[in-house]
Amino acid sequence: MKFLRPIRFCSIPIICLLASQAMLGQDKPENIVILDDVAVVNLGIETVEVDYQDFAETLFVIGRIEPIPSRKSVLSSRIPGRVVKIHAFEGDIVSQNAPIIEIESLQPGDPPPRVSLGAPLPGMVMKNHTHIGKPVVSDLELFEIVDLSQVYAVARIPEDQAGKLSIGTKAEIRVAALPDDVFEGELERFGTEANTENGTIDALFIIENPHYKARPNMRVEFSILLSTKKKTLSIPRSALQADGINRIVFVKDFELPNAFLKSPVRIGAQNESSAEVLNGLFPGDEVVTKGAYSLLFAGGGISLKEALDAAHGHEHNEDGSEMTAEQQSGRGSRDGMSQNEFSANSKLGQLIVFLAILSGLLVILLVLSIAFPRHPKERAER
Repeated sequence: MKFLRPIRFCSIPIICLLASQAMLGQDKPENIVILDDVAVVNLGIETVEVDYQDFAETLFVIGRIEPIPSRKSVLSSRIPGRVVKIHAFEGDIVSQNAPIIEIESLQPGDPPPRVSLGAPLPGMVMKNHTHIGKPVVSDLELFEIVDLSQVYAVARIPEDQAGKLSIGTKAEIRVAALPDDVFEGELERFGTEANTENGTIDALFIIENPHYKARPNMRVEFSILLSTKKKTLSIPRSALQADGINRIVFVKDFELPNAFLKSPVRIGAQNESSAEVLNGLFPGDEVVTKGAYSLLFAGGGISLKEALDAAHGHEHNEDGSEMTAEQQSGRGSRDGMSQNEFSANSKLGQLIVFLAILSGLLVILLVLSIAFPRHPKERAER
């Protein structure tokens, strides 16, 4: 049977919980974990206080970086000839009209006239299709230059989620190759058709990339903002654990040191870092974030009685209730009787051991006398 957490107005929640279980005829509850100081350190227990805050419902998807088509340019020559000099190579960033290549014309002359070709747009040299001495014809593509100061981050949106997005939707974008950088993107448009193989449609977010860090085809992770809920009770996702089919958290007890209550919770919307709490927690509760998984297997540190004795400075019964003066007096009498009984039992035990040893020696002598009987002549001489 699962238990609800103790109600707020109880002065010592664990004792209230124990009392409620005792009324129902249950044994010591299994949803309380009590640790000693060493165990708390070893498990790295950390907590965070639950409170109301704005909660962002997000959609997590993956995608890739793509260049913006309008920022692509191709360099070619209208004059046939051959390449005599190259000024830029793949990976170089060039400005508009910067010289890229020199071509020696096929027109007569001594020397033949040369033509210098510049970059049609600023950007990075992505492809170079020529080299020194190679012939040039008018329909030959020589260089591809792409302006990467703005790029598309293309998200693969599941079709059933696409309706939640609209033009202008914001997203937090991380490039796997750039773990320290976070890009802010805005949805500019959707792809022209859905992918029938994986049931997704492309959503194109435009991002600023002034230092050209994000490159085409890099893997991207999106946290797309779907909605924001005001004053929502939420907790870090690291606090959530699973107890069979139930979601649970470990709540730090209000008074008892190093005691944690395993409390079931009902969760609503989630994002990459937080989860909305619909039921099971109150503002001000402290939930375990780091070390919560380990608490699922902990609990053998100290007893409830030892923890309560240390916390309140007086003795308690094993079930957590305070020990009355009559119980303490009776326990003292029982302790005295127990000591006398122990002393008597010790003496009796020593006597039993002595008799056992003596009996063993007699048995050994009897066996020896049977195994080595005296010779008749020896008896006669005597």
